[in-house]
Amino acid sequence: MKIIDTHMHTMARTTDDLERMATAGIAVVVEPAFWPGSNRRHAESFFDYFRHIEGFEAKRVGEYGIRHYCAIGINPKEVDDLGLASAVIERMEEFIALPTALGVGEIGFDRITPTEDKVFCMQMEVAKRLDCPVIIHTPHFNKLNGVRRSLEIIKETGVKEERVIVDHNTEDTIAETKKHNVWAGFTMYPITKMTPARTVAILKEYGLERMLINSSADWGPSDPLAVPKAVALMRREGFSEEDIKKVVFDNPVEFFSQSPKFKI
Repeated sequence: MKIIDTHMHTMARTTDDLERMATAGIAVVVEPAFWPGSNRRHAESFFDYFRHIEGFEAKRVGEYGIRHYCAIGINPKEVDDLGLASAVIERMEEFIALPTALGVGEIGFDRITPTEDKVFCMQMEVAKRLDCPVIIHTPHFNKLNGVRRSLEIIKETGVKEERVIVDHNTEDTIAETKKHNVWAGFTMYPITKMTPARTVAILKEYGLERMLINSSADWGPSDPLAVPKAVALMRREGFSEEDIKKVVFDNPVEFFSQSPKFKI
């Protein structure tokens, strides 16, 4: 079964990881722009990074038979310097126009500060202007309030809900997310997010429509095979092959095909 991991930071993964991913059936990954672990101090540092994930990573991952796409944005952990964030946002469209960039992401909240809110809205205005897909990061703490404010911002900025993934949902947020026409992402990441078992339990309860699962594998304690492991668990839990394919392939194709650059 071909698998699409809708949120992975392959820049942080080794070639051994890429080989294992290909062997496990991962055919496509989407890499939203991320925080490197320490804040960048210059707009040009962001631009070099955007070029790297759009170009070099696509080539490097592609050598293992995995198609690589990206999204362009400023992660909420790096938005405290409003002047710097504004300078980056001024040129975001230039990088979203590149061949493997599908849209805006990952953007959203970390501590739900006024500056985060402002930069979030500014990036959503870019997404509205381009009518492109958006990947929203929801915070590790105070997550339900972060989800609620994210949904308000989608409405306030006029971005089409069907263009948006509200990612990193949990048992506490999924009911709120499902009230809207956004796509619900679930991240199987040790310590700070979900496990495959918790994710599969939510799929059983809430169904499969507009549901997406991912690993968010990065430089932290994470697993690039989290989605294939969830597939194995879904089989053990009695999901049909058709239902599994819907979650790990058909749903991602439906969402990302909203960008004309997304090809399978």
